[in-house]
Amino acid sequence: MRTIMNLVYGTKDEDSQKLDLYLPEQEEFDILVYFHGGGLEAGDKAEGQYLRDKMLEEGYAIASANYRMYPAAHFPEFLEDGAEAVNWVLQHISQYGKAKKIYIGGSSAGAYITAMLAFDPSYLGTYGIRTTDICGYLINSAQTTTHFNVLRERGLDTRRLLVDEAAPVYHIKEDSEYSRYLILVSDRDMPCRYEQNLVLKKTLTMFGCPEEQITFQVLEGFGHCAYMGSDVYTDAVLAFLKEA
Repeated sequence: MRTIMNLVYGTKDEDSQKLDLYLPEQEEFDILVYFHGGGLEAGDKAEGQYLRDKMLEEGYAIASANYRMYPAAHFPEFLEDGAEAVNWVLQHISQYGKAKKIYIGGSSAGAYITAMLAFDPSYLGTYGIRTTDICGYLINSAQTTTHFNVLRERGLDTRRLLVDEAAPVYHIKEDSEYSRYLILVSDRDMPCRYEQNLVLKKTLTMFGCPEEQITFQVLEGFGHCAYMGSDVYTDAVLAFLKEA
């Protein structure tokens, strides 16, 4: 395994806009750009070690990125950072090996970022990247309505379920283009989180995304993202990556 830490991918906040590259020994690989959870206000790119270890064993690479967070950041800066991190990987990964396929994924707040990049084409489009240039999106327990900390920024009750430009499902429409999606959620997740992810799946199919491009899996018996250190989680992710 090769590890390159604290690569700066942005120019707006070099303390926050950093990523770590975890590379397998082989020179050719598929790569996952991964965003950590923490409510858009906590967390770090060092998280997710169990998944990283399992992916590296299977010959996958991971770029684990930090991003600007509350209270210093404001919507949509963390989404802009996500797109910039993806662009950095696309532009620079050839220095470290040959990336055959690129995936984007994250957990909780990182899954919210992932879903926004997947369904609002403006963020990746800033860099000339189409959402379908990404081979697949790992959406692990995302808030698919407007994120609760975006609501807090607006002075609203964080329990509210709003669907507007800050909600992933808002951007799924008739002319949307579709990649592949792994949607994971727990049956004991945060309030409304299971239902929101089911709505995401149903919205995708309603607007023409083929069923075979969506893997929707409920991980039973866990709290919010509590399965991330288990084989049931890593097996689901690896199965999705290998299907492409």
